[in-house]
Formats: sequence, structure tokens, C-alpha cells
Amino acid sequence: MAESNRKPEDRERDWAPTQDRDQATAFWVMAPGRGALRTETLAPLQAGEVEVRTCYTGISRGTEGLVFRGEVPPSQFDCMRAPFQAGEFPAPVKYGYINVGQVEAGPDELRGRLVFCLYPHQTRYRVPATAVHPLPPAVPAARAVLAAHLETALNGLWDAAPRLGDRIAVIGAGAVGCLSAWLAARIPGCQVELIDTNPDRAHLASALGVRFCTPAQASGDADLVIHASGNPAGLVTALALAGFEATVLELSWFGSHAVALPLGEAFHQRRLLLRSSQVGSVASAQRPRWDQRRRLNLALHLLSEPALEILITGESGFTELPALLAKLARAPDDTILQRVRYE
Repeated sequence: MAESNRKPEDRERDWAPTQDRDQATAFWVMAPGRGALRTETLAPLQAGEVEVRTCYTGISRGTEGLVFRGEVPPSQFDCMRAPFQAGEFPAPVKYGYINVGQVEAGPDELRGRLVFCLYPHQTRYRVPATAVHPLPPAVPAARAVLAAHLETALNGLWDAAPRLGDRIAVIGAGAVGCLSAWLAARIPGCQVELIDTNPDRAHLASALGVRFCTPAQASGDADLVIHASGNPAGLVTALALAGFEATVLELSWFGSHAVALPLGEAFHQRRLLLRSSQVGSVASAQRPRWDQRRRLNLALHLLSEPALEILITGESGFTELPALLAKLARAPDDTILQRVRYE
């Protein structure tokens, strides 16, 4: 890792743009429920590394909300570390993994390229060249902020292993749920329902080519149910919609919150399979041939579809991040994916 592991100065600084390429400003969670922008000095650029000027970052609302509120359980501190995280849970911590920028220094073949990197919210950074992923020509930088969520959905579909013609229910019309439904609908013969308690999200399903319904309208008897609502009630609905010997795939992560399920009802009689999926490991069926780099490159190429931009429902400036994360972590609203713009 090229960037120094030293923490920035304990004193929080007011941020202002700088022309000094050895200086960068990043968003830190200073304490549960409180964020700040902090300036730090970058480690010198080494051979085989790149310097990236950030154009956009994205907010992974579910995971970053848990981090911002200090709800990562201690047992998960190590496995929840982001690739270029600084600091420790619960705080102070620099966390994030959706960064799109332009390479300004480094190997000739990368200089000037737009790239995706699993890096936190920071104006400029230096990392090994192998850590960045050049964007395909058909994918604009502003759309590439969806890459991490699409990679999660892709890995989830691999874990779920849907078959041709399956009836598939996807619960939760957030970014991961919508992208899971979009991918599933591309499998010939599959009938896909995107299920959400908010009827105002019906236009998302229409744009992605799937049927929308509320839980009360769902067809049921599904061959596969993918749960991505982040709400325990959604997982209860998933069990109710699953058909005989169907798979219920859990894509939500609840952090330190316990989840109660009605396993004394039809769960055993219907011989349901409840399976977890997590993007930190490549799905077991693909693992002998795929690594995380190949998987992320596939996600980036799939982002050539312009219709996916409907999932980017807001854009804010970098200086707004402390107030913005506090707002997004505090209460639900209509935000799917929030894009952060860097000057």
C-alpha cells in the first residue's frame, strides 16, 4: 500500500482546495455519528504505483451507514476492513470502496486513464498500479460508481445459481436489489419480480425490465428469492414467498443487529435453503477460475448499459460529505445511490 498508514493530525482542519499534489483531504468517521474532512500528506510515489485524482466517489449506503453509526460488531472488525482503510473500527476510521478517478502519474499505459479503485472518499491518493481498474470505453466515469454494487449483485447471482425459466423474487429495490433483478432478468425464460414496500420505486423496475410489486402483490411459490432490503421484515417476507425446496439468498448485512425469523412455520415443511452471500469472497462455484480482479472487470463492462444510471438518485459535492453521511445514516429516504463529485 503506497499511502502512509500514519493517521492524519489529531486536529481536524478546515478543508480548502490545494495545488500541492503531496497533500490530500479525506472523509473520516471521527466518532459514531460524526464525520469530518481531514488533510494528510501522501507517501512518496514509488515505482509501480499510480497517483489518482478523484473525480467521483459513491456512498454504499447500507455498509457505510453501519460504519458511520458505529454498528460494526467487534467480531467483524478484521474481515470488514476495506482494502485501503485507515484507522480502526469503530472510529476514527477512513472507510469507503467506491472511487473513480484519473491517473495523473505512474506507468505510461495508465497515465491519463479513468480508473475504478476500492478506495475511500479522498481527493487524491497513491496506490499500486494493480489496485486500479481502467474503465471500459463505453462506461463513463459518472456511471462507474455503480461498480461495487454490481459486483455484489453478480457474486450473489453466482451464489444463488438460478436456472433457465426460474421464478425469481428480489426483495428490496435498493442498489444491490435492483442490480440483482436486472441481472436475473437477462437469463432466458426467467420471470423476475422486484418487491419493495415503497410503490414509488415501481419506475425503477420498469426501467430495468422487470415487474414491480409490493409484498402483498408478490406471486409467491418462487424458485429463488434474493433478499437485499436490509430490513429483517424483508427476510421474513422472503421465507414466505419461497416455494418448495427453494433457495433464499441473503445479500443484506445487519451488522450488530440480531434478526428474528419464523423458522417454526413453513420453513422445515418446505425444506427451504437459506444461504448467505458476501462479496469479500468469490462465489465458490466460480472460485477455481475467477479472482476478484476478473469479477470486478466483468462488473465494469456490464455497466455499459445506460439504463442503470437511473439508480444514481443524487449527487453532492465532496465538502458536503460530513453532513450528507449523517443524514443518510440517520433516516430512510428515497436515495438509492448517492454520487459524490470532486472539483
